[in-house]
This record gives sequence, structure tokens and C-alpha cells, in this order.
Amino acid sequence: MHKLLTAAQAVTRHVRQGAVVGMGGQNINRCPMALVHEVIRQGIGGLTVVGCNLSLPLDMLVAAGLVVRTEQGTGNLERYGTLFAWRRAVERGEVSVGDHSHLAMASRFAAGALGLPYLPTRSLLGTDLLGDLVSSGVAVESADPFTGKPVVLLRAMTPDVALIHANRADASGNVVIEGVTSHEVDMVRAARVAIVSAEEVLPAGAFADRPEQVTIPEAYVTAVVEQPCGAFPTSVYRAYDFAESEVKEYQALGRAGDGELREWIAGNLGSSFEDHLKLRDPDGTLRAGLVEQMRRLV
Repeated sequence: MHKLLTAAQAVTRHVRQGAVVGMGGQNINRCPMALVHEVIRQGIGGLTVVGCNLSLPLDMLVAAGLVVRTEQGTGNLERYGTLFAWRRAVERGEVSVGDHSHLAMASRFAAGALGLPYLPTRSLLGTDLLGDLVSSGVAVESADPFTGKPVVLLRAMTPDVALIHANRADASGNVVIEGVTSHEVDMVRAARVAIVSAEEVLPAGAFADRPEQVTIPEAYVTAVVEQPCGAFPTSVYRAYDFAESEVKEYQALGRAGDGELREWIAGNLGSSFEDHLKLRDPDGTLRAGLVEQMRRLV
């Protein structure tokens, strides 16, 4: 079955107002920017965004006024600073937050992927995070029935839709991710719907003679979108490095205020991700440089 759609088609069909959105990527690596841009263009709001390190995609969704809640391990761009739009929205009470450890969030996706109602962990014991998660009904303090030692039971996370970007896919939805996969495999398996954008989409059956390359099999993927540079300005391992100048510019605007970010979004998203790439890098020089940087790294 062919699952190849445009980003606009995939988002229109599968991302709903008020959805719980599982976000792929980690910090400045392989974020599903093309898909997130399309959610913003279509103005799909009331979203709860969940993931491990929610970074640039989350901040853009918050700046566009589309997020009401996040559940995450962290939200930042590490050495480039916090997510300014998200932080301000949380401080104003516009976005509620469910803080987790990274392992706790990954465990919730793992439970969902296994079809279990919960998984035990010791990740949160002794932390201030645990009390809030217990109060919100996400965690229960318990005891290991075999040893009597304390454990935390974490409720499964099953997003309405997962958004990830990958190196390659085929038209039937088999996905290849090179490098770190973080929480994404379990998140996709746990989600009711999964949209995967990829640098390259091959014909259906392209991996039939090399199944060991497949990171996520087609059974878990709902739609596939071909989008070269679909993670820009974040990186894709073996394809291109992250665009530091773009990240720094966005963060400078984030420090300046929400109005500046909204103006940037209105002026730079364009009518498609290809449009956005042309606006940010008209002659392709920046992207060519990022490809060369990655070649030197690997």
C-alpha cells in the first residue's frame, strides 16, 4: 500500500485540533521541521506536545499560539539557550507543563509501544518531579512485588499522532534512520497515527532484500512525505549538519519577544517548505555548506 503524500495532505488528514502530538528529533538533530511548518500554516491548535527534548519545533508551535500543554524531559536548545516563547507562555499560564526525566518519558512511550497500561521505573524516585506526576495521575508510587523495593509505575503515553523526520523511507512506509533514534521508535509504535518525512522516498519494496536496514517497519507508519532538507535548520546524520546561523538568529528573535517571533514565522514559512528553503537560502549555498560539513564529520 502506497502511503506517499505531500506534507499538506498528511497534516490535513491526520493532525486534528486538540491532538496529542508526539515530537521526534532531539535538540538540533533531525527535528521534523517541514511537518511542523505545515501544522503552523494550517493553524491547527489546542495541541499537547510530548517528547523527550522538545526543542525548536515546539517553540515555533508555541510562538504561533497552537500549544496548550507539553509533557517532556526538557525543552531547550542546549548551548543556544532555552525555548523563549515556550518559557514565556508557561510563565503566563497559557501552556501547562508535565515535567519528566528523559528516561521517564521514554518509558511511557515504551509502555505504549508494548500495549501495556504502564511500566515500572526507578527514574523518578527521590526527585521533586514525582509528586507532580502522581498528582496529575501519570505516576503511582508502588513496591516491587518480588523485592519490596520502591518503584514508580508510569502510565503509558499513546500520542494521537507522531511526527518524525528520517533519512529514507519507501512508499509503503518502511523507515530508515541513521544515527541516534532516541525515543522515536517506541513513540511511533505507540502512536495511533505516524507521519514520517524523509530526505528520500524510494519505491515500495525497496528494502525487501535488506530488511536489516529498516528502523521502523511499515505497519506502524500512516503517511510518508518526501522532503529533502526536511529537518533544516537542524541536522540529519550523514546528510547535512545543522545551520548554526539560523538557530542563532531564531534565538535572538526569541529573546527579543513573541512579536518578533510571530513576524519571523509570518515572513519566512512561505506556502510550502520548499518556499521556506528558498526564502532562507535562495541560491542553496548554505545547504551545500551544511552537506560538506557533515561529509567532513563522518
